[in-house]
Amino acid sequence: MLAPVVAPEAVAGLDTSHLVVADVRWYLDGRDGRAAFDQSHIAGAVWVDLENALAAHDQPATEGRHPFPTPEAFAASMSGLGIGDDTVVVAYDDTGGLTAGRLVVMLRMLGRPAAVLNGGLDAWVAAGLPTQTGPTTESTPRPFTATRWPQQRLATAEGAQQTAAAGGAVIDARALARFTGEQALIDPCPGHIPGARSAPWSAVLDDKGELRSVEELQTHYATLGITDADTPSVAYCGSGVSACMNILAMEHAGLTPARLYVASWSGWSADPDRPAELGQP
Repeated sequence: MLAPVVAPEAVAGLDTSHLVVADVRWYLDGRDGRAAFDQSHIAGAVWVDLENALAAHDQPATEGRHPFPTPEAFAASMSGLGIGDDTVVVAYDDTGGLTAGRLVVMLRMLGRPAAVLNGGLDAWVAAGLPTQTGPTTESTPRPFTATRWPQQRLATAEGAQQTAAAGGAVIDARALARFTGEQALIDPCPGHIPGARSAPWSAVLDDKGELRSVEELQTHYATLGITDADTPSVAYCGSGVSACMNILAMEHAGLTPARLYVASWSGWSADPDRPAELGQP
């Protein structure tokens, strides 16, 4: 299996006949990811629309802002991007893996070879590797088999609650101010899942925006109560996107990847009967 994170220089060593480089830029502040792609992107990359290719619509609010698409819808999106059953995918963004991680986790859940580009577009440019501007030609569709999402890699709201109650690690990838409830933003109510621990996704990166070393990550997760590969854990965030970087960082560190609670806080807080905890545990 491909490592969950690859350096820009290593991409050249992959089998280019079965390689797709995916640009998954999307911005919480409303900036246009497609416009950023057209302005400059890795040569030959395809742009992935997070909202439509990696998420479903018209779901109950308790499913969160970015519920997983059906296996059939996901397969159709991947096929249209030129990603097939035998394709190796390297995904990137310009925010440290914040959104690229979502595609990579979804593919790796299905046993497909996929990795985040370490350092993203900035690292690629710094390495002197080629970029291009403007839209790209349409991809040639490739067969991508629809496969059910593996339930052992996912967590429900009840599963997250039970994990926390049993002493497992439920880690929240949002910024600390959102975790404590100081900042609510667009969610129905402030706070976090009772028993959860604050684990901002950006903490897995160094000051260059690249993934920290294995040793640093192991220390980081140990402070969150994840001390070995057997620690039960669930990862969540605002809507199941940034939590994916915690999942990939855990795998990189040799730990069992946390189960993803896709609905995350946007789904949890949409149910008025679910409790919310404020402040630090």
